Amino acid sequence: MRFKKHLVAIALAVVVALVATAACADQPKYVFFFLGDGMSSTQIQATEAYLTTLNGGDAKKAGDLLKPENRLNMSKMPIAGMQTTYDAFALMTDSASSATAFACGLKTLSGVIGMNDTKTKSYKSIAQLAHENEKKVGIITSVSLDHATPAAYYASVASRGYMNNVATQMAATGYEFFGGGGLVKPTPVADPGSDTNNNIWDLLSANGYEVLNTRDSILALKNTPRDKVVCINPFLPDASKSMPYDIDRPAGNLSLADMTEVAIANLFGERRGRDWGRNRSKGFFIMVEGGKIDWACHANDAVAAIGDMLDFDAAVGVALEFYKKHPMETLIVVTGDHETGGMSIGHATTGYTAYYDRLLGQTNSYEYFETNMWAPHKTATAGSVCGGHIGTDNLAGDTTMTGHMNSVFGLDYASLNDYQKEKLEDAYDQSMCGSNDNKPAENTLLYGGYNPIIVTITHILNERASIGWTSYAHTGVPVPVFAQGRESVRFAGFYDNTDIAKKLAKAMDMPVLPVEK
Repeated sequence: MRFKKHLVAIALAVVVALVATAACADQPKYVFFFLGDGMSSTQIQATEAYLTTLNGGDAKKAGDLLKPENRLNMSKMPIAGMQTTYDAFALMTDSASSATAFACGLKTLSGVIGMNDTKTKSYKSIAQLAHENEKKVGIITSVSLDHATPAAYYASVASRGYMNNVATQMAATGYEFFGGGGLVKPTPVADPGSDTNNNIWDLLSANGYEVLNTRDSILALKNTPRDKVVCINPFLPDASKSMPYDIDRPAGNLSLADMTEVAIANLFGERRGRDWGRNRSKGFFIMVEGGKIDWACHANDAVAAIGDMLDFDAAVGVALEFYKKHPMETLIVVTGDHETGGMSIGHATTGYTAYYDRLLGQTNSYEYFETNMWAPHKTATAGSVCGGHIGTDNLAGDTTMTGHMNSVFGLDYASLNDYQKEKLEDAYDQSMCGSNDNKPAENTLLYGGYNPIIVTITHILNERASIGWTSYAHTGVPVPVFAQGRESVRFAGFYDNTDIAKKLAKAMDMPVLPVEK
């Protein structure tokens, strides 16, 4: 009788083991989550129309638009869905609350990361849960590593502005890979306010991180993986510590796609770390953010946004190449956190016709133009222009600036109509001298706090191509979701942004979200 009981116990143990093994077999081992900040269907369609034109096709012809080489990797993925983006108390979310939804499965306030809408409880992210389950974790972004979206995957703070606190929590994660931009508040300051005031470089070093900031040292990770690394692009153009727009990327910098390829190699490859052999079989979770799509759309610069869209989609392509080698073990999900700029495909002045060839002359972003052309030119010129000449055609006589406008944006001042010239002259006076013939409310509506001459240039260029803008902020439209691989069918349908985290958790056999810390 005792022997039979032992046999039954053994049989039950075998069944439990087999069920557990079968459940594990259904889980994706390698999970990619791609987030295009500010990306919705309009940004996707505009990019495909631009790509069609760039490849020699006609954006007015369906046959050209539908050619595989003219479509983005994401839009060719087999599973598609749609998600709503509002947060706890705003129809138009911000990136902190939307990232909290994606990372923690929780609605919260704009500006809050990893906490509830009363700022009284903190929650674990999908990345933290994956790490607890012995998956390697990689966090990649084209903006700073302590910015709102990446922060939601490792930090909980009452305000996204507490960036030293965010980075302090980043250093304590133990995540194996961080890559992209730098850190905004890495060292102590005289008055930190409610933020912490730590030296983040010291904390990273104390926690075993190597910080790499040269192209060669970062690329070397493909062949020589490291246990814990922070990879910062060699050139970061300003205090935001973000990567340059891809249209401005210097030769020595890595693209978002490059950084994704390095992360995969580093997380998948062999290394000497004591626990790596035990943990490798668990796979990895990688979050990749195209953060400056949003910034370009805030500034209403369609071509800069499209450039970063193409780089973001190239990173998706890197993941798809990995998927081809591991199709039964990989899940890839792609979406945006919200739309930015109220971008439209079509404009009142162009009717039903698209002229995307008019965008091909733009060679750099608004940001590059402002830093390298407008700012030094204003310093040299403002004194002679602003001596009581407001209301005259100052830009028409500034051949240096009209030449810059032509070389960077492909706009020939002489070929513009009178209405466009008048808009440019008003904007030029406001940018150069701080005043024009408009009322203050008009300037707010026309320029949205951006450099008037530059945003007017991009508006005219975009409108001529049949692209419009209604806002300098986020909008509340639902956003597409694309998926491919193991468990990808979960992402079909129409659902809320919090459901993305919950679907990922379900696919990865993790606890039901949200999970309080």
